[in-house]
Amino acid sequence: MVEKAESDSLTESEESMTALKQRNANPGALYVDPDAPAGRLHSLGGSKSDVWNNVIANQAMQALWLKNSTAEDRNNQLTATVAALMGIAPNDELEGMLAAQAIAAHAAAMECYRRAMIGEQTFEGRKENLSQANKLSRTYATILEALNRHRGKGQQKVTVEHVHVHAGGQALVGTVNAASKEGGGATNTIEDQPHAKIADAFEPSVRCENEVGEPVQITSNAKR
Repeated sequence: MVEKAESDSLTESEESMTALKQRNANPGALYVDPDAPAGRLHSLGGSKSDVWNNVIANQAMQALWLKNSTAEDRNNQLTATVAALMGIAPNDELEGMLAAQAIAAHAAAMECYRRAMIGEQTFEGRKENLSQANKLSRTYATILEALNRHRGKGQQKVTVEHVHVHAGGQALVGTVNAASKEGGGATNTIEDQPHAKIADAFEPSVRCENEVGEPVQITSNAKR
């Protein structure tokens, strides 16, 4: 577990005077200072509160399967979990939760894969463990997608290769990006690049002048 000394998010010198006065006035109440600076464990849980960051880190570590681990293996697993949270580097509480769940889903999936590969495992046992591992792997992928989407990385690029323009229609030639925004919906944009505008496919009539100077009507293809 993360040591308690590291989980203390604030000292009295770091608190605002208002927060200190309110805490002294009612020492039994639970009070959170919204203006408190970021805690030292922000890279683990993404919160300004190290109480939250410590809870998230411990939740991720307690989701590990440690029953058959030696003392050295157990220490390595716990250290690796903290390192994984730091590597994911959640930026807020939502990302902290997703990071912890991703680690838990990965650990559970790998444990199911391990059990499925045991030599003495029955066919039904192997089948069930592989089934659970498959579900957990899909859950992990869903969590990762949600994390990337929350961070603004879930963008799709659509390239239009064939354009059909009918009579009276217009089209723009270019690369279209469909980028999903937070909160739903999509915005289509044209990348900055030289593009051509396709005008009306058919004009109702084209007028020109003959030698006499009188206009000549040109019929459509159907009447030629």
